[in-house]
Amino acid sequence: MGRLMRQPRRHALPGFGLTLGVCLAWLGLLVLLPLAALVLKAAALGPAELWQAATTPRALAAYRVSFGCAALAGLVNLFFGPLLAWVLVRYRFPGRTLVDALIDLPFALPTAVAGITLTALYASTGPLGRWLEAAGWKVAYTPSGITVALVFVSLPFLVRSVQPVLETLEPDIEEAAATLGAGRLTTLWRVVLPTLWPAILSGFALAFARAIGEYGSVIFIAGNLPLVSEIAPLLIVSKLDQYDTVGATAIAVVLLAASFAALLALNLVQLWTVRRRSAEAR
Repeated sequence: MGRLMRQPRRHALPGFGLTLGVCLAWLGLLVLLPLAALVLKAAALGPAELWQAATTPRALAAYRVSFGCAALAGLVNLFFGPLLAWVLVRYRFPGRTLVDALIDLPFALPTAVAGITLTALYASTGPLGRWLEAAGWKVAYTPSGITVALVFVSLPFLVRSVQPVLETLEPDIEEAAATLGAGRLTTLWRVVLPTLWPAILSGFALAFARAIGEYGSVIFIAGNLPLVSEIAPLLIVSKLDQYDTVGATAIAVVLLAASFAALLALNLVQLWTVRRRSAEAR
């Protein structure tokens, strides 16, 4: 009788089928359709023509700058991102809320404003650039300036990926390790980092994928010298300005493949981590 009187559960959104259909249609319209158009355009060019356009000396130099600076920026944030997340989660200090809000500033700040600001800081006449250049390190208008800009725009990915995991990690686990005789480094390496690694790798992959396609915050501080400090997204724009759609499409496909490969590797690593933990739990 109680089963007959039980009311069906009501949901705020419509049924699963309708909701899933709307989500897939929206995703296809905004994401999959433009990407499919790019892939079809590249397929129509032919492998030989596409390869020739994607491997010109100028394009190869742009790949080295974009991928190299993106990887270096990711490695820098691989250390400072989790460290900043740790400080925000485990310590209480005056201004903590403000610091936490400033983490998202690169997301909210227009990229062109970030580029102009960084250029003003690190140029030869800037408050930081003049001292760095006097010490023998020229930042603005070099690949170093590109790396600085990419560190700025990709930092939130590492912090926001690690921060929620740290909030769920109880300090009692570290205290238990300490009572068993583990030092701080041992606790960090054997207890804390195994839990954080999936989140750290996730943030690194997202930061790297964002960095290789960054444009607005980089072009002002890069110098944009072909074969020296020209990034791949700027080369795409240059190709389009010259009505070279073949060259622009080829370079865009390379960047798309690199971003997809980074995200695919991330998913495979996370899947391997989950399976290994399941096996250890058994």
